Amino acid sequence: MIRSLIRGFSSLWLTFSCLVLGCVIVFWGTLAQVQMGLYRAQEEIFRSLFIYWHPAGFPWKIPVFPGGYLIGGLLLINLLVAHVRYYRPGKGKIGIVLVHLGIVLLLAGQMLTDGLSVESVMHLRLGQTRDYSESERQSELAIVDVTDPKVEKVVAIPTQFLSRHPIFQPSGLPFQVRIAAYRANSEVSIQPARGFEPVQATPGFGGDLWWRDTPSETAMDKTDVPSALVDIRTGSGSLGTFFVSEYFDKPQAFAWQGRSYELFLRARRYYLPFSLKLLEFRHDRYPGTDIPKNFSSRVRLECPASGENREVLIYMNNPLRYDGATFYQASFDPDDQGSVLQVVRNPGWLTPYFACALVGVGLIVQFLIHLIPFLKERAAHETSH
Repeated sequence: MIRSLIRGFSSLWLTFSCLVLGCVIVFWGTLAQVQMGLYRAQEEIFRSLFIYWHPAGFPWKIPVFPGGYLIGGLLLINLLVAHVRYYRPGKGKIGIVLVHLGIVLLLAGQMLTDGLSVESVMHLRLGQTRDYSESERQSELAIVDVTDPKVEKVVAIPTQFLSRHPIFQPSGLPFQVRIAAYRANSEVSIQPARGFEPVQATPGFGGDLWWRDTPSETAMDKTDVPSALVDIRTGSGSLGTFFVSEYFDKPQAFAWQGRSYELFLRARRYYLPFSLKLLEFRHDRYPGTDIPKNFSSRVRLECPASGENREVLIYMNNPLRYDGATFYQASFDPDDQGSVLQVVRNPGWLTPYFACALVGVGLIVQFLIHLIPFLKERAAHETSH
């Protein structure tokens, strides 16, 4: 049984099949982006074990094709098992070992990047300071204790949990949070319309609005706008059902046991141990045209822990790398008074470089292993004649 598994997983046919299937899903995923959008295509085709078909009115999803993770995982196992099965120690195999290690590192590094990397944005207006970045496609329900104006205590619940768990008891808060209703993507109206329902909120604002559920957005330049009805429950009863939505810029406010709280849905935040202040943004154009020549942000970096306080210029192809995060110049406000920085935190960002270097060195070493004896033999042959 074990030998059969080893032969199967080390088979050249498995290698060939995985490569063909990989080409198929790359082609499939590229076409699917037109209808599904980039992010949904990535999640359902490339970052999955199977690609599913969900017939209308059917309660289950049916797996119809292997996904990117399954194909990549099988290819990785195939490479490792084949190497163990066929490898024979010797100096003449050093290059082959390096090439195999490089390919393994490339596959494993991609999976590491998919699992651990985090992308977000930091939007700064001139003179504004921030110590956090925000997700472009993920949201959170935030409960903030604002009793002390100098220190905010934040409890955040990712929105993907709101539809699964109706009741939360956040640590450190003297009340329960019950999700009375949640819509992952919604529309809000100030007047009744077809398909809209009245917002049944009691305290705060929003009780006179109307809302409805809408399909998830797939376009690159659009995101879902979640909304929810949140009931705050204490040992003495309910404080009311509040309406929160990413449509609102201001939070709902309430008080309990002498403390003040704010409640709102917002883009998911990633707090940093340092802050950036936008000092200057430049949008240079070629003279006499509207063609962009340069985008750059001059920021002040302050880190209380290390005492660091310095100015940094971020521009195209020259990001700021600090504390494991990389800040790229990504976009700007139409009035040229604000900058948008793409923030990428990827612990495995060096693995592709190491992998390609290993493959390159391995190929050179293997080439020299065969070339040098050939040259020596040729030189000896010419000397003898």
